[in-house]
Amino acid sequence: MTTYCDYCNSHPEDTFNKNYHDTQYGFPLKDDDELFERLVLEINQAGLSWITILKKADNFHKAYSKFNIAKIAKYTEEDRARLLADAGIIRNRLKVNAAIVNAQKILELKKEFGSFQGWLDAHHPLTKDEWTKLFKKTFVFTGGEIVNEFLMSTGYLPGAHQPDCPIFKKVAALKPRWMNK
Repeated sequence: MTTYCDYCNSHPEDTFNKNYHDTQYGFPLKDDDELFERLVLEINQAGLSWITILKKADNFHKAYSKFNIAKIAKYTEEDRARLLADAGIIRNRLKVNAAIVNAQKILELKKEFGSFQGWLDAHHPLTKDEWTKLFKKTFVFTGGEIVNEFLMSTGYLPGAHQPDCPIFKKVAALKPRWMNK
């Protein structure tokens, strides 16, 4: 099986994946809106290629109020209709609904944990299976692959980069949560 690092190194023409791999994938995120953005993008990737999501990332950012959790949590039926009509994003009713419902849930979690990151940190470290159970209990549209990619891409689970990948050292220098078990 080809790893993401191998793919990006052997396909320099794929600038979307190369840029994401080199500057975002596995790098720890601390801002709740950025964490939420990554979760929404991972949910939207389900059943599609990651390049599709990367190419639409700017459109998602605009359509979803720059991933402002508080704004998305207040989205109305008009907002749902607007998103479902937006050809610049993934127009899937379940995925649009997941963004809104999950934003509402994060606002609830903030009351107890102070932030989405606080909730994640409070449960760290868990195994992939434990994380998946927790996410399924807490959020909607969060299966095992979505949870795994979300947590790897934000530094909570290892595996984003191979140890011989030059980006691995850059990520490790930032002390992602998976390094602090």
